[in-house]
Amino acid sequence: MEDKQTTLDKRYLRMATIWAENSYCERRKVGAIIVKDKMIISDGYNGTPAGFENVCEDETGMTKPYVLHAEANAITKVARSNNSSDGSTLYVTASPCVECAKLIIQSGIKRVVYNELYRVTSGIDLLMRAGVECVHVDQI
Repeated sequence: MEDKQTTLDKRYLRMATIWAENSYCERRKVGAIIVKDKMIISDGYNGTPAGFENVCEDETGMTKPYVLHAEANAITKVARSNNSSDGSTLYVTASPCVECAKLIIQSGIKRVVYNELYRVTSGIDLLMRAGVECVHVDQI
């Protein structure tokens, strides 16, 4: 039988998966939710910056260099609000890259729960080095 935290982790990851459906990206749709004290304080999905066309890939199918990752969108969104991500948990559908890991560390997020393990693990490695708890949940 699952403990309460594992049950909550799976629920929030399912919410992040549903949020990923908002992405206009074709190659990969990623969703993220930031939770603090059992409240969702921010959310994000991968896509272009505000005011840009909602096209993530160029004519060759490669992701445009200015596409924001779901984690970056969620972190910048909470930064513009009255909430603080200090001590929160980030739920994300794919493990963070090293650039997002740096943002996660600097924003005070203490726990990252992710579903898909991306082929490049440098982001997870950096998070663990910084003392951020990383939890891979396979089945959501």
